[in-house]
Formats: sequence, C-alpha cells, structure tokens
Amino acid sequence: MIAFSEMSHLTQALLATLFTWFVTALGAGLVFFFKSINRRALDSMLGFAAGVMIAASYWSLLAPAIELSADAGQPPWLAPLIGFLAGGAFLWLADKLLPHLHPGFAETGQHREGIATHWRRSVLLVMAVTLHNIPEGLAVGVAFGALAAGVPGASLGAAIALTIGIGLQNFPEGTAVSVPLRREGLSRWRAFLYGQGSGMVEPLAGVAGAAAVTLVRPLLPYALAFAAGAMIYVVVEELIPEAQQSRDSDMATIGAMLGFAVMMTLDVALG
Repeated sequence: MIAFSEMSHLTQALLATLFTWFVTALGAGLVFFFKSINRRALDSMLGFAAGVMIAASYWSLLAPAIELSADAGQPPWLAPLIGFLAGGAFLWLADKLLPHLHPGFAETGQHREGIATHWRRSVLLVMAVTLHNIPEGLAVGVAFGALAAGVPGASLGAAIALTIGIGLQNFPEGTAVSVPLRREGLSRWRAFLYGQGSGMVEPLAGVAGAAAVTLVRPLLPYALAFAAGAMIYVVVEELIPEAQQSRDSDMATIGAMLGFAVMMTLDVALG
C-alpha cells in the first residue's frame, strides 16, 4: 500500500477533500437520531466553525501568501491583498446570483438570496452551504499544491492540519442542513442525502486548486489569499450572524474562541 506522503499531490488533495466531505456526511447523519437540535448547541457549533475558518484563513493561507510574495521579491502585501479581495468579491457575486437560503432562516423561508426562483427551500438550503464549501475545498487543494510545488515553508503537516480543521467545521454544516430539512417533513434518508450533498463540491474544488497552483506556480500567493478572502466572507456574511440569532450569544462566542484555538494549535503544532 502506498503511503499517503508518497502519493501525488492531486491524489492527496482528492483524499483530503473526500475526508472533509465525509465529515460533512457525519454531521448530516445526526438527522437519524434527532429531528431537531438545541438552538444553543447549534449556535456553539456554528461559532466553532467560524473560529476554525478565521484561524485557518490566517495561519494556513494568508501568512504563507505573504511569505511567498516576499520571497519572490514583490511587495509582501500586494498579492495577498489582491487575492483576498478577489476571494471576497467572488463570493459576493455568487451570493447575488446563485439562489440560496441560509440555514438560520430555513424555518421561515425568508431572506432568500440570489436571483428569483421557485426552487424549494430544501434545494435553496443545500445551495447555500454548497456555495461556501467551494473555498474550503480550494484551500485544502492549494495547500497540497504548494507542497508539491516545493514552496518554502509548505509541509505535509500543515496541509493535513488544514484538512482536519476544515473537516471539524464541516460537521456542524452538515447538521445545519439535514436537521431543518427533517423538521420540514423530509424523510431521514432524504434529509441526510441533501445534507451530505452540500459537501460534494469540495473534492472538485480541491483537485482543481491543487492542479492550478502546480501548473502555474506564480498563482500560489494569489490562490492562497483568494481562499482566505472567500472564507472570511462566509464567516462574516453567514456563520457569525446565524450563530448570533438567539438572545444568548455566549455559546456562539465561546464556540468561536474554541474553534480558533483548535485550528491555531493544529496549524502551529503540525505545520
């Protein structure tokens, strides 16, 4: 059996993002045990996901992008700035065009975003989570692409740490999709299939990201920062507002602190 470290970067990126998809499916699998989930527990999980993404955006993405730009003799802030803003702009544009409904508003069906459509709430809910799984898969793929490209500072441990972090925050995302759908009347299996389906895009984005930065190495600092910008956009536009909907915001805040601490520890310890 070939060791993971000896596999090609594309295979590594594929297996890593299949893992993050699998964790999404685990989260969606809670629908077989619960028809509803405690609001404070959901807020904690969403806050945890936000904390993980914020920490990953800096330690795993922006910091390496800054270092790469400096090593290339460019202004160390230029490529990260362009990539970061481009990532946010991409998500903003997709947010305006793609019909979707954020999990926090699944019960009422209000606050539908994107172009007008008659799609069912279940489809719109899946589209929302699928949308922000794109930068997560891209981030993992770019991390393994950087390793294959021989980028100074890139390591297998850092790429694995990012994979674990993204996987951890995918768990509540799967739950946030499947449980509301079950509450709407869908069968457990249909709710599960919708919930895990939101993570299917991650392997595609991961392989694409790994291939792109390997073929065009100068794109790497831009790609790293792009993924960071897209992830921060998701955190500010979706995760934090949804986690803060209830009057008791302490659990969401504590979750965010713990998520940040866990991702920071993973990246520093393994990277």
